[in-house]
Amino acid sequence: MFNALDVSTSGLVAQRTRLNAISSNLANMSTTRNEAGEAVPYTPRFVVFKTDEEITTSGGGQGVSIDRVEYADVEPNMKYEPGHPDADANGYVAYPNIDMTTEFVDALGASRAYEANIGVIEVTKDMGERTLQILA
Repeated sequence: MFNALDVSTSGLVAQRTRLNAISSNLANMSTTRNEAGEAVPYTPRFVVFKTDEEITTSGGGQGVSIDRVEYADVEPNMKYEPGHPDADANGYVAYPNIDMTTEFVDALGASRAYEANIGVIEVTKDMGERTLQILA
């Protein structure tokens, strides 16, 4: 029973990391400079999961862990704004190539997966309580 909780907990941690990357992408949709102050647009990030074979249940269930956080390999969106301080010689500003709809759909998926893991934890907890009632 405790292994099932470990598997669900690994799912919670993984989905939280995924949601953090999505929120970072949305927060930086208009960021045209990097941390060093250079005119380099923010690069969208996404999380890659992997099966965690160290977290297993007796029934064959396996946990999940973060394999890596990758940067999207996409060209920036060029927008003509000649008065912008980060505009190039032709008057174009490089903005991050982030699709808000895709990010919202991914956030919804991460949220649903998070809720599903919480549901499994609740069911596991109820089974443990009922088992103790039967044994008492």
